[in-house]
Amino acid sequence: AVLHSALTDHERLLAWRDAFSGRAHIVLGTRSVVFAPVPELGLIVVDEEHDPSFKQHEGGFRYSARDLAVMRARHAGVPVLLGSATPALETLHNVAAGRYAQLRLQRRAAQSQPPRLALLDLRTSAVRSGLATPAVLAIERHLAADGQVLVFLNRRGYAPTLLCTACGWIAPCRECDARLTVHLAAGRLRCHHCGADAPLPQRCPQCGFAVKPVGQGTQRIEETLASLFPGASMARLDRDAVRRRGDLEEVMRRMASGEARILVGTQMVTKGHDFPNVTLVVVLNADQGLFSTDFRAPERLAQTIVQVAGRAGRGARPGEVLIQSEFPDHPLLTSLLAEGYEGFARAALAERSQAAWPPFSRLAALRDSATTAQAALAFLTEARKLAPCPPRGVRLLGPVPAAMHKRAGRYHAQLLVESPERARLHEFLDTWLAQVEQLTSARAVRWSLDVDPIELF
Repeated sequence: AVLHSALTDHERLLAWRDAFSGRAHIVLGTRSVVFAPVPELGLIVVDEEHDPSFKQHEGGFRYSARDLAVMRARHAGVPVLLGSATPALETLHNVAAGRYAQLRLQRRAAQSQPPRLALLDLRTSAVRSGLATPAVLAIERHLAADGQVLVFLNRRGYAPTLLCTACGWIAPCRECDARLTVHLAAGRLRCHHCGADAPLPQRCPQCGFAVKPVGQGTQRIEETLASLFPGASMARLDRDAVRRRGDLEEVMRRMASGEARILVGTQMVTKGHDFPNVTLVVVLNADQGLFSTDFRAPERLAQTIVQVAGRAGRGARPGEVLIQSEFPDHPLLTSLLAEGYEGFARAALAERSQAAWPPFSRLAALRDSATTAQAALAFLTEARKLAPCPPRGVRLLGPVPAAMHKRAGRYHAQLLVESPERARLHEFLDTWLAQVEQLTSARAVRWSLDVDPIELF
């Protein structure tokens, strides 16, 4: 039986009945499958256990499907297998603490060799439309050797900014603290946060001067590569390219048959796809997660680089991975290339330990949104005042505006609660939340509590 959100209600009911009756011996699905009724459960497998999408952080019920799978397996007395080439740091910490056993795959599938990774210094390389000259030469070399090439950029659209060079105007989203992304083929400006959509202007609304797209998205990279390699058939894999049923299968077919020689994609290309003829992977803009305010951003960046690098050299021929960076001396990148993901994880866990971030502490995030910035902060400020002297070890951090303060027309803020122990955190939350619910200011906002948040908005 297969369960996922794209099923109709009737299809979901049939799959649910097959699972409940025992007719389905294997139940496969996305996050919500962890709740499927399996009468004779024998094993739970969580594939790509590091993936943030296992956390449901919207709506009334917030949960981690991975953590629920572990708890369900424990209560059922069956094993649970967490699979990943780049395990979450929390998972590796549980291995080190003896709570989990670790099973290693010593070799790649089909005995293929790991790809060679190298950094391209954008400070010293000529760059054309986001592609460094050494990367262009490498693409030419691999195409000449009848290999396929994957170019990774985790930014869809044509360009992230529409700019007027005369007065400095930048196309903003009126509902978010964000810029509108240029979608040239559709002739639209779109917000990738709230979905706002507007026609693509040819001239600046402030001064009337011509405007131009600035920066690169997957559509622009595809256009650049098509001009550089006109004889190579292109394919693109991002949310815009596979909107309709069958689009994804067509991209996979073209790659498998060799019809497509170059694939440009976002995070979607890392999702376990097997491209045995891809011999070169080029990672553009690898610096996105190096300087984020979210303490998990370096972990996510390392996982993304390793996962996309794993698309190279999966067949008989060796693979090569080129990572473009403005900061090739950054410790994250140097440790990742020198020691692999395992070495990076050791260093990252040591940093987390020193800073007392999870998994060496427990977090809860009290978040809210309101129609005014003042109301959003006022509620959280009052909530904090309810705990002037929290229990020993419990700390309240904030409140502060979210990194994107305004989103979808509402202002967002958060207050973090940190504790060295889960039990102490839950004991504090039980008492504190009962008081928070009684605050008059709570009626002016939409608020939620997220225990073990995986993102700090």
